[in-house]
Amino acid sequence: MSERKLPPVTELAMVSLALIVAGGIYLSSHLPRAVPLAPAVALLVASSLLLAGNLFALSRVRGFPWPRFFAVAKWSMLAYVVIGGMIEYVFLRNHLSGGPLIVLTLSLVVYSIHVPMMIGFTVARYDDAQPAGDPRLPA
Repeated sequence: MSERKLPPVTELAMVSLALIVAGGIYLSSHLPRAVPLAPAVALLVASSLLLAGNLFALSRVRGFPWPRFFAVAKWSMLAYVVIGGMIEYVFLRNHLSGGPLIVLTLSLVVYSIHVPMMIGFTVARYDDAQPAGDPRLPA
């Protein structure tokens, strides 16, 4: 395993997901009554900024095995888009509307991006595959 320096992608993703979950718990604890949206929006913005920072930090890593990352992340993204769609269906089926629906939908988007990114990163960071023709590989 190579000793390359990687950003704290997993740690930032977990903090971001914790913020999303806290916002969802906050909103759901007030439903079906009127919900003050400011705390949930603040948590969503903080989580989104962590997601953007995480993506930026990961994009700056030299020599990162991007083919492995995308091979894993695209399939987990498909799974999490389906999961997010089912959760969104539950929101709509329970007649959630207005601001709470928008905040929860955007929270699902952050969730559906960050988890596959974290899965792809975790697999790719331990990828030891060398490209074909590498002189370090035995013949």
